[in-house]
Amino acid sequence: MLTKRIIPCLDMKGGRVVKGVKFVGLRDAGDPVEIAKIYDQQQADELVFLDITASFEQRKTLINLVEAIAKNIFMPFTVGGGISDIDDIKALLKAGADKVSINTAAVKCPDLIKDAAEKFGSQCIVVAVDAKQSQKAAKPESQKWEIYINGGRTPTGLAAVDWAKKGAELGAGEILLTSMDYDGTRDGYDLELTKAVVEAVNIPVVASGGAGKLEHMYDVLTKAGADAALAASIFHFGEFSIKQAKEYLKERGVPVRL
Repeated sequence: MLTKRIIPCLDMKGGRVVKGVKFVGLRDAGDPVEIAKIYDQQQADELVFLDITASFEQRKTLINLVEAIAKNIFMPFTVGGGISDIDDIKALLKAGADKVSINTAAVKCPDLIKDAAEKFGSQCIVVAVDAKQSQKAAKPESQKWEIYINGGRTPTGLAAVDWAKKGAELGAGEILLTSMDYDGTRDGYDLELTKAVVEAVNIPVVASGGAGKLEHMYDVLTKAGADAALAASIFHFGEFSIKQAKEYLKERGVPVRL
């Protein structure tokens, strides 16, 4: 059985790590390089770096920060934010990223997923899916979620599950799925959304948005079938360590790498 991954996330704004609720109300969480070093020492399975205002501000990802972090860690490193074309992806991989996460540009030009996967390999290409509930239904199978771009600012009219499926078909190696409704609430992941996407695609799904306690990670990895649980607040502010999360999961029969 494949091991499940625990992934801390650095949401970046103005060169600092920040954390908000439902994509707003951001507060400072520290220096990205120093935080990355801590997660590397704690043996996180991967690190995700998202420059959350880059696309909205129509600028590129902070390459110098990517390079600085990459030099200080030894775990797989995913970078997203402000990516608009193949050259941007190439620059980030050259700067030390192992994978790139694309959202806004992929929605605007789906062929970017295909072209990037062909050029760099599917294992390098992550499609980020920021989804908000658009229809509350009595039956889970009737539930609907809509894709948002530009850091959660712009609705697209695209159905989240359908878009995730298309991303996989175009060659993405992984889906980074964030529930905008649950993000930063600490009430748990959106299990219905995660399960719907997991069942729709044949590639790994990283669940994001809502972790408030270790039980939430257990639920999204087992009940919803996610391949990885991404979290920020519970790690950034010292409530739990990566080690504590993994030991909690291992004790409950979830395969993790200690």
